[in-house]
Amino acid sequence: MQEKTEIVKLQSAGNLRITMDDYFSRLRIADETGSKKVAWCTSVGPAELLYSMGFEVYFPENHGAMLGASKMADKYIPTAVAHGFSSDICSYLTSDIGAFLQNETPLQKSGFKSVPKPDILVYNTNQCREVGDWFMYYARHFGVPALEINTPLCINSLTTSIITSVAAQFQEIIPELEKVSTQKFDIDKFRETIALSHDGCVLWRHVLETAKHLPSPITFFDAAIHMGPIVVMRGTQHAVDYYKVLLAELQERIKNGVSAVPKERLRLYWDGMPLWYKLSSNAKMFSSLDTCVVASTYCNSWIFDDLDSADPFMSSALAYCKLFIVRADEEKEKVLGRLLEEFSIDGIIYHESKTCPRNSNNRYGLQNRLQSATKIPFLEIHGDLNDSRCYSEEQSIIAIETFIQQLLSKK
Repeated sequence: MQEKTEIVKLQSAGNLRITMDDYFSRLRIADETGSKKVAWCTSVGPAELLYSMGFEVYFPENHGAMLGASKMADKYIPTAVAHGFSSDICSYLTSDIGAFLQNETPLQKSGFKSVPKPDILVYNTNQCREVGDWFMYYARHFGVPALEINTPLCINSLTTSIITSVAAQFQEIIPELEKVSTQKFDIDKFRETIALSHDGCVLWRHVLETAKHLPSPITFFDAAIHMGPIVVMRGTQHAVDYYKVLLAELQERIKNGVSAVPKERLRLYWDGMPLWYKLSSNAKMFSSLDTCVVASTYCNSWIFDDLDSADPFMSSALAYCKLFIVRADEEKEKVLGRLLEEFSIDGIIYHESKTCPRNSNNRYGLQNRLQSATKIPFLEIHGDLNDSRCYSEEQSIIAIETFIQQLLSKK
């Protein structure tokens, strides 16, 4: 049994670094040599279809998170604003485009001269409309095609007509992809990538569900880092292999009584985007308060376990429409209510992200309705995913410490 009080780091972090380095190496080689075509894709876009057609796939949102985590976003956002982008829109977008305009990227440390040049861009509006504006900027700049899958938002009931419509859009973009790809669409290869994506997503779900154990072997802050492969390598054996290793380590932690927060007394749920520029310091702060943030809507967003190789188009449409961010508040409340119970949650923190309203679920009274139904207290903090100028750290720390003291007094 452990006795240390500091954060317990996952040994799989070394495997994660190798896995991600290899991913970026494949992208760099494709970019430099032209050995493979490069497709840009939104993080919850049709990655499986692109991988099945031989593309190397790059995700600008992952790049945006890298900029936030490296604390460089504040340097780049004003450049995008100076070029006509509002400071109120997605700070992934403004930090990414600002960095591009300055010809800088964290990928330069991995041997890239710039971000990999796209041969085609594919986006899904299941997150927000801004991904379309983001990708169209690059389509115009590079003079390459951009393909859209238009998913309805605020879905209450997942009707057959909605799923059929989105599935048809998956099929409709294939001829345009074939004009760019070095290989034709092959239904069997698509089935293979769907099966791999399903297996990776199920493993990712099992990883996150280890946090149901008391005490939890993993925190939200761990998960936000270790979600990298399921975002950028979904549909590949690389993601499957990585999550087998991570899951085994977490199961071993449970077996040996090792918890992510050594003296876990409280269990919190994090709703909304991470504060990427404060990920490490927040992890340390909560651990020092003997509090484990065990679950989140954000990390659950990459559990596409409805994918089915027997019906790849319809199951893809179902998976990408069932996504939490796409659903109406009534359905979100049901999901949240279930997760709060399953993970033995003592309190909720809602992060209202200034530039990400689609991922801020406390703007229309959901937080009050959920508290009324579950009796679980909540705290709201204001900040942003990438723009640290929107975040008052001192005020937030005071609010969090007070909230935790109140929760402890009730236990």
